[in-house]
Amino acid sequence: RDSQQAETERLSRWEKWRRTSSKSLKKALSEVKGLSSYLVLWRRDIRSIEGKFGTGIQSYFSFLRFLVLLNFIIFILMFSFVILPTIISTFGLFNSTIAYIPPKNIDVICTIYKPSGNKGLVYFYTYLKDLLSGTGFLEVTSLFYGYYSIDAVWISIMRYNLPLAYLLATFAYLALSFLWIIKRSVEGFKHNLVHDADPFQSYCNKVFAGWDFCITDPNAARLKHRSLQYELQTDLQEEKLKQKIAERRLEEKLRIYSLRIFINIIVIAILSGCFYSIYRVTVFSQENSNVSIRNDTRTNLVNLLVQYLPSMVITLANFIAPLIFAFLIKFEEYTPAFEIKLTLLRCVFVRLANIGVLLFSLWSQISDCGSDKCKPCGYNYKLYPCWESDVGQEMYKLMIFDFIVILAVALFIDFPRKLLVTHCSCKLVQWFGHKEFEISDNVLEIIYGQTICFIGTFFSPLLPAIATIKYFIIFYVKKIVLIHTRKPAARPIRASSSNFFFLVVLLIGLLLAFVPVGFSIARIPSSKACGPFRNFNTSWEVIPDTILQFPTGLQQFLFGISSEAFAVPFFVI
Repeated sequence: RDSQQAETERLSRWEKWRRTSSKSLKKALSEVKGLSSYLVLWRRDIRSIEGKFGTGIQSYFSFLRFLVLLNFIIFILMFSFVILPTIISTFGLFNSTIAYIPPKNIDVICTIYKPSGNKGLVYFYTYLKDLLSGTGFLEVTSLFYGYYSIDAVWISIMRYNLPLAYLLATFAYLALSFLWIIKRSVEGFKHNLVHDADPFQSYCNKVFAGWDFCITDPNAARLKHRSLQYELQTDLQEEKLKQKIAERRLEEKLRIYSLRIFINIIVIAILSGCFYSIYRVTVFSQENSNVSIRNDTRTNLVNLLVQYLPSMVITLANFIAPLIFAFLIKFEEYTPAFEIKLTLLRCVFVRLANIGVLLFSLWSQISDCGSDKCKPCGYNYKLYPCWESDVGQEMYKLMIFDFIVILAVALFIDFPRKLLVTHCSCKLVQWFGHKEFEISDNVLEIIYGQTICFIGTFFSPLLPAIATIKYFIIFYVKKIVLIHTRKPAARPIRASSSNFFFLVVLLIGLLLAFVPVGFSIARIPSSKACGPFRNFNTSWEVIPDTILQFPTGLQQFLFGISSEAFAVPFFVI
């Protein structure tokens, strides 16, 4: 009996210690989580925007923060596995050396690549031209694909297969982006599902359970109050429009549907005009930008304009088409939420298809094999001795020009308009009034830029770093523009539906990026004069070449899972 009491006392002490330890651990984890919330990028800024302008606009800035983090992670991935090993081997750090494998069964003419690096005395405007176009001194840096013409890196006694690392890093950033976007989309889909299941339940949740009783700061309480107010205002606006739609008569429905069909025909005509213009301009630019011209200011400026012609036409199409779509959709009488989604889809199709047309135009030039232009090498080696770097330069120019346009619109349109409206009493000026913050247009800008980054990272490994800096600056530019030149939306948008739809559109952009990157890797012959895949017919061939070095059993297993019989059902699931 004494031994049983002692055992019970010992167990109770153990149980007491275990419970105390568990509570202490939970408390510590809770405190760490609370402290980590203060380290979230732009936490206060986004909360302040939510209170002043509603959750719909707040969702745009949260989405922008997500893209900054995504691009930074992609940059870390490419830097760690591609850029850093190349830098280490180039400078001979950590007893490292470079291994070059001489090309086999390749015509010598295919291996000739003379980048237009600047030599001798160079004027300032030449550097500026190179900085904007990615040519000259930038062409021979780690910014572009052609710089990584290394077959292997030896660090001490370890061999690092750079071509394999380059390809696997590409697959990794695409897979990481896909999974991260899917994860966030699922969270947004759950919010949409809860809201759409029962509007009355959503209303009750906001009224009776929407307040955060942990708020003690008066400013934070005011921001939360405004946020709930915007949410309720959005719900009431949508219910009012749904009631109006339900009360339409047959004649009114026929009128609206006929008008919508006519408007969609106009939209298709606009899209066709944009695509044809981009195709013709790209062909003209590629045929004339490499023509050797005199080295003076005027001719350099003309050459720069010719090189930037596709970017300028694409930007012009991206600017004009959404304005026309935003004007036309007012006559189609949709709900505010669906209006934004349809406008966004149309504009997304314009912007993303414009990139697709540009790439198609480039590849039609690269693969233009008329008159035996590609007979020795499999591609148009005279015009594109290192075609991957040329594609990277086009993506780089699109990225830089897009950034310049965003800054120019803020500096030369938004702020002068605000000054005119504030200080000029002219009726014409006042008629324009304060402009609202157009969520669809602004989201489209950054999704367009992110799609360029998804496509261009294979051809320009440092493009994610440029995108990270670009979006970091854009956050503050858009915040200043919003606070000082915009007014709250007359028809507020719900954040849950906005977040989900933004991610769906971004996912469409990523899936679009899979096509050109996959086509470049698997179908187009890799350049024989530059890059890590000089000794392979295509970039993909490095995979089976590496697998053949494995044991026979492992080879059979890997070839089995890469076969269509396994791969197709796997990707469907």
